[in-house]
Amino acid sequence: MEIAVKIAHLASVVYRCWGGGIFATLIAQVNRFVFVCHIPPSVYIPKNTILPHQGLGVVIHPNVVIGENVMIRQHVTIGNNGKEGESGMAPKIGNNVMIGAGACVLGPISIGNNVKIGANAVVLTDIPDNCVAVGVPAKIVKH
Repeated sequence: MEIAVKIAHLASVVYRCWGGGIFATLIAQVNRFVFVCHIPPSVYIPKNTILPHQGLGVVIHPNVVIGENVMIRQHVTIGNNGKEGESGMAPKIGNNVMIGAGACVLGPISIGNNVKIGANAVVLTDIPDNCVAVGVPAKIVKH
């Protein structure tokens, strides 16, 4: 397990056990300053999550749900889409998902299991299980 994942997981555990607070935030800030990634303590990061390059440049919305065996490459944004009335809504990422470098997964969408998202893709709609999505905006190129 990468150090950034360990730190994010620890911040999440502290957040859940003690109802948030300063300690969880301080632990999460270590990732921000050392690895330049923003993973709020409210996000549960499973231990088998992979952040190559220690999550360099990764930004994750506080309400994101991440499944098991997810790989999030560098400079990925997983967050809301900025639309009025959807500010607190964020993606749900399934199991065995690979998100390529520089990709953006935005809005109250669901990413299915066994999905691959190409580098620099901008995902704005749901992606079903067992698909490959690429492009801006992302389109499914393989089922």
